[in-house]
Amino acid sequence: MQIDLSGKTALITGASAGIGLAIARGLAQAGASVTLCARDAQRLAAAVAALQAEGLQAQGVVADLATATGCQALVAAVPGVDILINNLGIYGTQDFFALTDEDWENFFQTNVMSGLRLSRHYAQGMKAHGWGRIQFISSESAINIPADMVHYGVSKSALQGLSRGLAKVLAGTGVTVNTILPGPTRTEGVQAFFANLAQEQGISVPEMEVRFFRENRPSSLIGRFATPEEVAHLCVYVASPQASATTGAALRVEGGIVESII
Repeated sequence: MQIDLSGKTALITGASAGIGLAIARGLAQAGASVTLCARDAQRLAAAVAALQAEGLQAQGVVADLATATGCQALVAAVPGVDILINNLGIYGTQDFFALTDEDWENFFQTNVMSGLRLSRHYAQGMKAHGWGRIQFISSESAINIPADMVHYGVSKSALQGLSRGLAKVLAGTGVTVNTILPGPTRTEGVQAFFANLAQEQGISVPEMEVRFFRENRPSSLIGRFATPEEVAHLCVYVASPQASATTGAALRVEGGIVESII
């Protein structure tokens, strides 16, 4: 199978590093012209420069998509796209009883409302053109909600409902909507997170990772972190013309952690 996205435009949020940058690179390598969005101007410029140095079509837009104003700024800069990857998300462990209303609101605005606002806008143009791809990058935590990250898991579960509902709204239009469920992935943020945990517990990072899978993700069938590129491979396929019959789905790339055959 050869995926050709020549002539297509794609927007990837939270794209200055990690899974977002890997998806942007994969889409661009397939021929798409990609726009990366992030709120850190310096990191975003470095990511765009890296893609351009590889001969890929890429540009960047700086915006804080956790706010309505930031989403409006992005839409003004990029009025329409063929492919929308709602990758922006935050995470972190916290005791459930210590979570404030402000904590919940921050996670909901960042993880859910950013994608909702952008999808509401860009889906209309896709519908008018009779073709489009919308993806929400969720998590296996949407199904296996961690006790120490209830707020994160709930926000990702919300994406499942949003994606399925929007797929129904766009039924028969040529626009597909899906969620992608990565598992533990070796991004820069996760590496820093585990380095801190290892230091707190007085063990090495490799030991911390082994302990994590043994104690927190024992059902993992691969027993390791996925790479951002492994997640991106699925996203590129789902964004392709070949995936035209895949919509309203929750597609897992989580190493077999979820104990379900469907």
